[in-house]
Amino acid sequence: MATAATGAFFLLGDDDDPASPRALTSDEVNRLAVTRFLNYQAGGRAVTITVPNVAGGLVITGSIDYRTHTGYGVVRGTGRDASSDGLIRWTAGTVLVRPMAKPPAAAPAKPPASGWYTRPLRTSGMTLDSALAIALDLGSNRPDNSALLPQNGAAWVGRERVRGHRTDIMKGPRASATASAGPGTGTRTSQTVRYWIGSDGTMYRVEIGIASAPRPVVLDFDTRAYVPVQPLPGAAPTPQP
Repeated sequence: MATAATGAFFLLGDDDDPASPRALTSDEVNRLAVTRFLNYQAGGRAVTITVPNVAGGLVITGSIDYRTHTGYGVVRGTGRDASSDGLIRWTAGTVLVRPMAKPPAAAPAKPPASGWYTRPLRTSGMTLDSALAIALDLGSNRPDNSALLPQNGAAWVGRERVRGHRTDIMKGPRASATASAGPGTGTRTSQTVRYWIGSDGTMYRVEIGIASAPRPVVLDFDTRAYVPVQPLPGAAPTPQP
């Protein structure tokens, strides 16, 4: 996934010449402005989040409810990060993890009632938490201001098919690591964001450059059927040491 996403600089235009960045057309601006709103309108999206780091990396497969701004899924790691395997659930302020030696291929639709550990979502210095917060911020209850997007650095950078969908790749304003701040606002941000957007404004992929990560974080949407995020039953989770 990350390999495909990071090839934006070498994508081809319709004439098979290397694509050069250019200003967005009015249609492209409008699609970029509504893409987060469409996630909210859909209620939620299935997502795969690839989080690289120098110790290995993490892959989260699950769903995000954009009405409640809650994510839930399975997390798997490589290298030293394999110890992070299990279930994960997060909001704008809290991360809950349930360690599992052999996590399932998909998170159970009804979350387990016990075995959860909780900690605050860290505001800076942690790539995973930045990625989780930005993932929640990719849904909004209103379209973004289309007049401000070009002023804040939005541009067209190429085209690519994503799981059979023809998309335009747009360099967007900085992505906020705080939910509901909107693209281009907030204090904890990424300097490099690219959106893979379909002809109707649907978001299929987002690539985010985060200072603490050796490579961009990649979010791939609709990698499986969306499963609604259910409330967490049972007793209060144990604070994580």
